[in-house]
Amino acid sequence: MSDTRLFRSLRFYNYRVWAIGALVSNIGTWMQRIAQDWLVLTVLTDHDASAVGITIALQFGPQLLLLPLTGYAADHFDRRRLILLTQALLGLLAVGLGLVTLTGVVTLWQVYVFALGLGCVTAFDAPARQTFVNDLVGEKHLSNAVALNSTSFNAARMIGPAVAGLLIAAVGSGWVFMINAGSFAAVLGSLCLLRLDELLPTARPKHNASGLTEGFRYVWQRPDLKAILLMLFVIGTFGFNFAVYISTMSVKVFHGEAGQYGLLTSCLAVGSVAGALLAAKREHPHMRLLCFSTLGFGVCCGLAALAPNEYLFAAALVLTGLAALTFMTASNALIQLSTEPMMRGRVMALRMAITMGGTPLGAPIVGWLANHAGPRWAMSVGASAGVIAALIGGVMLIQQRRKRLHLRPSEAYRQHES
Repeated sequence: MSDTRLFRSLRFYNYRVWAIGALVSNIGTWMQRIAQDWLVLTVLTDHDASAVGITIALQFGPQLLLLPLTGYAADHFDRRRLILLTQALLGLLAVGLGLVTLTGVVTLWQVYVFALGLGCVTAFDAPARQTFVNDLVGEKHLSNAVALNSTSFNAARMIGPAVAGLLIAAVGSGWVFMINAGSFAAVLGSLCLLRLDELLPTARPKHNASGLTEGFRYVWQRPDLKAILLMLFVIGTFGFNFAVYISTMSVKVFHGEAGQYGLLTSCLAVGSVAGALLAAKREHPHMRLLCFSTLGFGVCCGLAALAPNEYLFAAALVLTGLAALTFMTASNALIQLSTEPMMRGRVMALRMAITMGGTPLGAPIVGWLANHAGPRWAMSVGASAGVIAALIGGVMLIQQRRKRLHLRPSEAYRQHES
């Protein structure tokens, strides 16, 4: 009998402890993102959207460049210990950025260096955290746990930017960075409090020279995974540049201050939280949902680009966040549930690299477009990305129906192998 209770994964002690620590840390992380973008856009440059785009590119570029190493690490090493290390390093980087900002010596190139450092550490942290959820709850509750993780992440996305906007105006970006550094104590503490004997064992592949290429070979043999990852690349590269979209719309179109920027980012998160909660009720995602959500993302992003004032822009952002999170959560769960456990870390690293690693390509482009053609034209790129991703998913649906393929956990790969 299926269990569709919204918070069913919270019955697990380890997941409850992990979720609490992650929520606190995620709030701090979102505060830092807003403070960093605002520092670059309004303090270190004269509203230069290209500089924001470069900062984002440096922060997410390592996801793609370090892909073979990060996926290998998530599959072969102890994930709990790996996350302990990465989270501690992220906290130290936040301290460093906070100190140079508070002492007044911060420069644009220093922010670029810290952004690159954050990107390198996050490249190892993200796939390990994504797959660690399975160690906490098992495959039966994986889809629900992934959705609740997204709820936590986007609840932090709703709270963090609003708080950051107020703190930037009150005490400056430097203290926001230091507060984020302190928030990592929560997730480090939660990892130390886990009951190790209750962690669910996951089969690990043998160490061999071909391990780095197995993830690519596995995905190449899976048309369904290739289609989902292509959709993620299009959306991640040209659609999910919200730091550029919202900051430039807020400053250049609606002439707002840091508080408005933080609140508008929180509006995007309101929709994201709603999308995550809806996903938590859903037991098995499917390709049709990916198609509808990406099409909805494109339409809502287009409405945001056309919004005549900040209030309608905020309303459109709520709907955009709902569509974006529905797609991200469904694609995450669908990829994990249809991937062999021993390959999951490498496939998830590939997913993260494609989603985040495409940003170095897209962020400078939309930043340049925002500078030269205006923020509304930049957002139209995101709208187009949603429509293109929906078309890719639609083609995959047609192929599935023709071949009568039915995605099931792990069985799809065996079907292709046979």
